[in-house]
Amino acid sequence: MPTITLPPKENALFKRILRCYEHKQYRNGLKFCKQILSNPKFAEHGETLAMKGLTLNCLGKKEDAYDLVRRGLRNDLKSHVCWHVYGLLQRSDKKYDEAIKCYRNALKWDKDNLQILRDLSLLQIQMRDLEGYRETRYQLLQLRPAQRASWIGYAVAYHLLEDFEMAAKIVEEFRKTQQMSPDKVDYEYSELLLYQNQVLREAGLYKEALEHLTNYEKQICDKLAVEETRGEVLLKLERPDEALEVYRNLQERNPENWAYYQGLEKALKPASVEERQKIYEEAWVKYPKGLVPRRLPLTFLTGEKFRECLDCYLRMNFSKGCPPVFTTLKSLYSDKEKVSIIEELVVGYATCLKSCRMFSQNDDGKEEPPTTLLWVQYFLAQHFDHVDQQTLALEYINTAIDSTPTLIELFLIKAKIYKHAGNIKEAARWMDEAQALDTADRFINSKCAKYMLKAGLVKEAEEMCSKFTREGTSAVENLNEMQCMWFQTECALAYKSMNKYGDALKKCHEIERHFVEITDDQFDFHTYCMRKMTLRSYVNLLQLEDVLRMHPFYYKAARTAIQIYLALHDNPLTDDSKEHQADTENLSDKELKKLRNKQRRAQKKAQLEEERKNAEKEKQLKNQKKKKEDDDEEIGGPKEELIPDKLAKVEHPLEEAVKFLTPLKNLVKNKMETHLLAFEIYFRKEKYLLMLQAIKRAVAMEPSHPWLHQCLVRFFKGVSDSKDLPEAVRTVVKEEISRLFGESNPQSFNKNYLSQHSSSIPHRVAAAKMMFYLDNSADKMACELATALDDSLTGRSIEICTEVLDALLDGSLGENQQKAAESYRAACHKLYPYTLAFMPPGYEDNTISANGDLSASEHDEMANDM
Repeated sequence: MPTITLPPKENALFKRILRCYEHKQYRNGLKFCKQILSNPKFAEHGETLAMKGLTLNCLGKKEDAYDLVRRGLRNDLKSHVCWHVYGLLQRSDKKYDEAIKCYRNALKWDKDNLQILRDLSLLQIQMRDLEGYRETRYQLLQLRPAQRASWIGYAVAYHLLEDFEMAAKIVEEFRKTQQMSPDKVDYEYSELLLYQNQVLREAGLYKEALEHLTNYEKQICDKLAVEETRGEVLLKLERPDEALEVYRNLQERNPENWAYYQGLEKALKPASVEERQKIYEEAWVKYPKGLVPRRLPLTFLTGEKFRECLDCYLRMNFSKGCPPVFTTLKSLYSDKEKVSIIEELVVGYATCLKSCRMFSQNDDGKEEPPTTLLWVQYFLAQHFDHVDQQTLALEYINTAIDSTPTLIELFLIKAKIYKHAGNIKEAARWMDEAQALDTADRFINSKCAKYMLKAGLVKEAEEMCSKFTREGTSAVENLNEMQCMWFQTECALAYKSMNKYGDALKKCHEIERHFVEITDDQFDFHTYCMRKMTLRSYVNLLQLEDVLRMHPFYYKAARTAIQIYLALHDNPLTDDSKEHQADTENLSDKELKKLRNKQRRAQKKAQLEEERKNAEKEKQLKNQKKKKEDDDEEIGGPKEELIPDKLAKVEHPLEEAVKFLTPLKNLVKNKMETHLLAFEIYFRKEKYLLMLQAIKRAVAMEPSHPWLHQCLVRFFKGVSDSKDLPEAVRTVVKEEISRLFGESNPQSFNKNYLSQHSSSIPHRVAAAKMMFYLDNSADKMACELATALDDSLTGRSIEICTEVLDALLDGSLGENQQKAAESYRAACHKLYPYTLAFMPPGYEDNTISANGDLSASEHDEMANDM
């Protein structure tokens, strides 16, 4: 249908529709649309229909919006407005590729439309279509050469394409147009100069970068950045004497900055350890109170020199009462010799301080205050905890608590010791004790909530967090709104350990949504940063967003979700009523009565919980409604609600797992677990080439990893047993197997692996599991192999012992191994007396029911204990 030109009256109304849309006056806009469309001549006016659709979309009526916009577009295919509106609609639905196509179509009919070009450039940079972005920015520069955003956008496009020299030239051309007096200080101009210098450095033009810094130093506001950059550039240009002077000045400015000492070392190029130490000795004289110049030499000194330097550093810290001293020394614990020196020194301090209130009996100095001994005991508790001597650690921390029962840090460490000892319930109890000492401390509150979640006390953790969340909304909703991902990660792990897979997946998907939101939030910065000239931060933001899903929060959530989806694939959830029916048939009358009472209590509790949730939901809906009225410009409809039951009863769990795996494969290639999780998914999907890819990547990282060994054996056996492999795939796989294994069958490969790693418990366990997997009659031998706990074996830990106990109970090491499991548990209990998993059967008050949930009365008892 040809374009209908509106007469002056209707055209004026149409312009008012556009103004209403820009000012977010959507209801007024709809009135004006109605006035035009009620005229029979213009009932099918494409652009008005499109604008009506766009306005409805802003009011959340998505389906009507799409119908109207498509109708408008059909009526006027040559209208840039209709195409532009259709693009905006697609963009609001996050269909960015489709939106880009619409904008390109709009530009066919109006190639110089600034608004469409700007919108297109935003989507191109969002989608990282850098070539397209450069072209669009060039068009904008030609159309608006007087606007600085046009120049800056064009320069940034070249910068992101790594054509640094061209980017530097464009910025220089633009800088020449800025009329600035040499003495005037302007923040935005200063940022432009610093960005220009960054581009020159990235281009490798260090000489030009140094000249640039010298010429414009007076006009740059951030004097610290100028000096740090100058030092860095002088080192690159191999002018150490000048760099030395710069770093000396920086050191005077802040003697506690590690980077300045590294700069000094690079400038002085010490040839020996003595010369290197001399750099720091000079700093000791110059800055007698400085802690960093005394800490840094500890990384490279050894023997007696290390002892002297450490002695001085520890005395300073203990006298001052610095709680984080252990944390600053933790990186030295990879060296056994240094660990023994630390232990010897600090235990000596504790003995002398008790007897004569001095660090050493040979000291002529004044006596130390009583708090010094307290901080020494605090340090020793952390030290012995770190070297897995929890009994000694508890002795020291208990002595400290007896002397000062009001110091929160002591209770914090006691909780940490119990956590490392494997008793998370006791750890949560002590963390709650710490929290009770200062209820206004948000850090302790968060720590306490985290420990409660680890102990499976989800409700208590929510109540703990509610002290610091917004009133009138539930703590969980508020924490989700604030993107509090540590809480959601711990929640997911807690629900997973309780076998509440639906709730755990809900938390994982919430975290995934946060990362999607963070990616979408870039939109706000594409125009803002060009306007405010915060270009260095903007480029850093774009680089961060490219690798955003490398973040530990996403990794933890993705790993948890993948593990749950694998479990759901292996054991899909069945109908609850059928399960209950099957269970009740095998119970006696007394047990049945007990079960009925328990079910009634659970039902009552669920009912009360439901009522509370409904009341909260109603309150939230009111708040949301009010918020929506105030903030009516919300584009797009509400997100799909995450329902735990629906998530747990997903039709294709492996497909869902792959969605979480894909970002990990692209961004977290350096982690072994990524490739092994990939193998687990593809093994179940029987995708042999993808399995091969995963194990080849893992083998390149650590060929003897225990989990990898299990994957290799299962792959080997899977290929051997598979009859319907395509010939081409079989040929490739067989070639790679001979290269990877060099063995004729999986049994001999497993035997060879065991002989190579016979002294390591984790490797023995992996070999034992595979022994039973390959031959079910080898259960006795596999059990003996896995349950050995001799002192001559390496790699013994709470984690690996718990894994063995679980394997004995779940049948991974053979059927009916209850007797072996009980004797193994008793042996582990002697080694790890505090660990909950190895406690005798009567230890726990049978508080945990089959699915890991607590009944109402039991929850109360647990809360009272806390």
